Amino acid sequence: MLLTRSLLVTAVAASLLAGCGSAQDGAAPASTPPSAPAVAKDDALAAKVPPAIASTGKLRVGSNVQNPPNNFYAQDGKTPMGSEVDLANAIAAKLGLKTEYSDMVFSSLITSLQSGRIDVTMAAMNDTAERQQKIDFVDYFTSGITIMVQKDNPAGIKGPDDLCGKSVAVNLGTSQEAYAKEQSGKCTAAGKGEVTLTVTDSDTGNQNQLRTGRVAAILNDLPTAVYISKTAGDGKYFQVVPGAPINGGPYGIGVNKDNAQLTAAIQGALQALVDDGTYGKILKNWDVEQGAIAKVTVNGK
Repeated sequence: MLLTRSLLVTAVAASLLAGCGSAQDGAAPASTPPSAPAVAKDDALAAKVPPAIASTGKLRVGSNVQNPPNNFYAQDGKTPMGSEVDLANAIAAKLGLKTEYSDMVFSSLITSLQSGRIDVTMAAMNDTAERQQKIDFVDYFTSGITIMVQKDNPAGIKGPDDLCGKSVAVNLGTSQEAYAKEQSGKCTAAGKGEVTLTVTDSDTGNQNQLRTGRVAAILNDLPTAVYISKTAGDGKYFQVVPGAPINGGPYGIGVNKDNAQLTAAIQGALQALVDDGTYGKILKNWDVEQGAIAKVTVNGK
């Protein structure tokens, strides 16, 4: 999620970085999603939807459906669920539409949007200057680095400064590794103990080290850390340290640059959901309210 799509965590295990994330070893997908708030159509906002889309009654959403808790399949293997799915459904409902999901390779999402195969992308895709050259983004969430600790936080870690003098696990080549090294430098400059890094390419290995106390914390992406904490060991192993994401950046709903009318409609619908509290309820349902935004922007503006 932060800056590159290199840390992809799947049910088989991997890493998650700047483009998206998914289930990790030990974290089983939920079978029943939390109840999503009901959303009524807003006629004024619905009138802004381009006629070509309004006439179909569908908002075609392109995603890479394997990234809990953002978007993944229920145990039936067919039903998309997750915080992004609920948000997409709510936006569509506000506009008088229903979502139609297309599950595709992450790297094909932008080209599929540009070719008109889909209307929007919503796949934990970071809104970056490089991607803005190709598509527009309606920003909907702030992700970033999150500290994950043992259940009940025996090490007493309340924020980055508490990592000084402690052992921390990160994935090789990630923004989490870079941040941990930066934080370690700040610790030593302040006369405190350095952050001792355990750098691996195994999420399962990192989790095992945290469970056994060989490290005091794991640095991971916000949604993934929340999902692992909630599902690994039925929520008995880990927890996330409260606080805003570190080095946070926005996730954006991608829209074709030639479809400014749809961009405006989605921005208006999402802002309405923020204002009436529906947006907050959805994020709270998935325990990711730390990444909530108050103002919906396009391309970060």
